[in-house]
Amino acid sequence: MAGGSLAPIGVSKERAEQYQGKVTSYVIISCIFAAIGGSIFGYDIGISGVTSMDGFLQKFFPTVYKNTTHAHQNNYCKYNNQGLSAFTSSLYLASLVASLVASPITRKYGRRGSILCGGTSFIIGATLNASAANLSMLILGRIMLGFGIGFGNQCIQLPEGFNDDCFLEGNILPQMISWAVPLYLSEMAPFHLRGGLNMMFQLATTLGIFSANMINYGTSKLEPWGWRLSLGLAAAPALLMTLGGIFVPETPNSLVERGKTEEGRKILEKIRGTDNIHAELQDITDASINSILFYAPVLFQSMGFGGNASLYSSALTGAVLASSTLVSIATVDKWGRRTLLIGGGIQMIICQVIVAVILGVKFSSETELSKSFSVLVVVVICLFVAAFGWSWGPLGWTVPSEIFPLEIRSAGQSITVAVNLFFTFVIGQSFLSLLCAFKFGIFLFFAGWITVMTIFVYVFLPETKGVPIEEMIFVWKKHWFWKTIVPRYPDANESDVTQSDSME
Repeated sequence: MAGGSLAPIGVSKERAEQYQGKVTSYVIISCIFAAIGGSIFGYDIGISGVTSMDGFLQKFFPTVYKNTTHAHQNNYCKYNNQGLSAFTSSLYLASLVASLVASPITRKYGRRGSILCGGTSFIIGATLNASAANLSMLILGRIMLGFGIGFGNQCIQLPEGFNDDCFLEGNILPQMISWAVPLYLSEMAPFHLRGGLNMMFQLATTLGIFSANMINYGTSKLEPWGWRLSLGLAAAPALLMTLGGIFVPETPNSLVERGKTEEGRKILEKIRGTDNIHAELQDITDASINSILFYAPVLFQSMGFGGNASLYSSALTGAVLASSTLVSIATVDKWGRRTLLIGGGIQMIICQVIVAVILGVKFSSETELSKSFSVLVVVVICLFVAAFGWSWGPLGWTVPSEIFPLEIRSAGQSITVAVNLFFTFVIGQSFLSLLCAFKFGIFLFFAGWITVMTIFVYVFLPETKGVPIEEMIFVWKKHWFWKTIVPRYPDANESDVTQSDSME
């Protein structure tokens, strides 16, 4: 945005104590349907386990299959194949592109229009993958799955007064992307339970990963065609998401932002279970790194686990991820976001370093790990996954979805997701090559980045626990660093702006 010509954004008065309402069945049902969108994302992370199935490799990647059966092949480089990487990473690039294309549909028809388009695209992609006769058809199916995710989880509505001319003049980023589901959950949930309800998206994601891993383990016994069943079952969560698109309502925030204030008021009354929603409605009106999960089966097999053992081990990590997410749901609104992010980051760093040391000392390019050290590696990786599951996994989506004022919420979330999808694609495409080049050092590489992430949270991220989403602007006004950047309201009380400068 050029020249600071825009008016300050957010609300100018704190009214959180006036918010009324409770957790209604309307909220729970809506959140359950919305969170199912996470199961699609999770299933496609877990379904990459088909890359360790012999039948799949023999048909599409015979060179890789030959490497896995060659006794003298470098253990770190068995799966170093760009085509195989493209199978995993093409979904995320397609999702990024589709999210841009889906923007006009979302602006005109709302979130449900995008969800319905996404469900249809996802079903087509699952069908193409299950029936793929060659690599091109297989990649096309993955691209359609990416389009499905991009449509189904895309929602961008530019603030009032912005149009394409702004972009042409260089004043604003054009229609970018954001996850509809975390935004949907943040806007539907009562503020004091927003963290726990928002994490239903992550819970659905982890259950999708676990389901895919268990399906892979079962279908691996149906050689040589079991992989087709694994890929085809991706249509199941798409059907659920499509049903959700039919039945779930728009959020009050979205309706008000599009000028449908009366509809927004009625929805807000339903989801809060009370007619006394004036304060919250007024605020709304005024405001108008997952590489281990992606490649777990390949990683375990590279370390010397057999094909079935690697699928079993990745299924175990999926179960750990799903169960650890429950811990986050139970504690996020009690302990806060910063505590979980910092604690989880420290645990992940320690686990990455331990795995690097074990592989560096006991695992070489030609020799495999002993049974005892293999078990130890699985245990440590499970501890890593558990830490991710109760911290950065869910909170990586929750925090960005709740920190922005309504007017820039979609734009802010757009930047978050654009960066997330881009680097997911980069990691997905480069991980196998990095594993071959860095060997055990790849775990130290990722540990370094987690260290940077954790330090950033400690220094720059304020606590958002218990703060109404419409009043998030006051959190930034009180933060030691961000208060020097956020705009001031001409009519705001000075006491609102000059309160404690604590990290909270």
